[in-house]
Amino acid sequence: MLKDIIENSHNYQPGLSIDCVIFGFHDNQLKVLLIKVNQSEKWSLPGGFVPIDQDIDTAAVTILNQRTGVEGVFLRQFATFGKIKRNDNHFGAAVLEHLNIDQEKGKWFTQRFVTIGYYALVDFLKIIPNAVNQYDIVEWIDHKEVPDLILDHREILDKALDTLRTELNLMPVGYNLLPEKFTIPELQKLYETILDKKLDRRNFLRKITNIGILTKLDEKKSNVAHKAPNLYSFDKEKYDEVLKNGLNQGW
Repeated sequence: MLKDIIENSHNYQPGLSIDCVIFGFHDNQLKVLLIKVNQSEKWSLPGGFVPIDQDIDTAAVTILNQRTGVEGVFLRQFATFGKIKRNDNHFGAAVLEHLNIDQEKGKWFTQRFVTIGYYALVDFLKIIPNAVNQYDIVEWIDHKEVPDLILDHREILDKALDTLRTELNLMPVGYNLLPEKFTIPELQKLYETILDKKLDRRNFLRKITNIGILTKLDEKKSNVAHKAPNLYSFDKEKYDEVLKNGLNQGW
């Protein structure tokens, strides 16, 4: 893959790359989609270089699909990373030799790359990763058990998680992440998992109710050991309206 990029480097924007942070939520777990080249010791975020004939947002979708097989995900741009030496020695002489890439041609890789970060929060059971490149491994990994990552990808991941937590104060989450019918404790657990902290039950109920996106159903959860809690669903029209207009509250 890298040799192909070298041979066609004129088709890519010099010094610019994209890295994607895909968070998956299911069954009270927050995971991140990581990729690793066979025989490599370190994992990385799915990323790549920007074709000169594509807009940045389009390139992010293309790169994610080409590296992981994932499609149909709405990516949000969240930060740019451009420290002077962020990719120093990542494509050093030994790496270029291993890949059988001439050092002169390899200078395209060794230049300074500024990378644009994109993130998304999805139901990972609905997103089935499939390594397009036979040399790649793509897996969901618990966000608290992420191994060593290449370059500054740990910094990018942490920044994406901070952004996700901040945006919980600006927009609702839960639609497409929870069953069609759910309980308030299940919704609260979603927020607690993302925020990585416990929330007061009464305060959470008050705040989430005041947003006006929930419909209380005339049903209770079945097959529970204790008093059955009420079931709720999202009012999609109001949910979309809040997404459009935003929130202003803290958790």
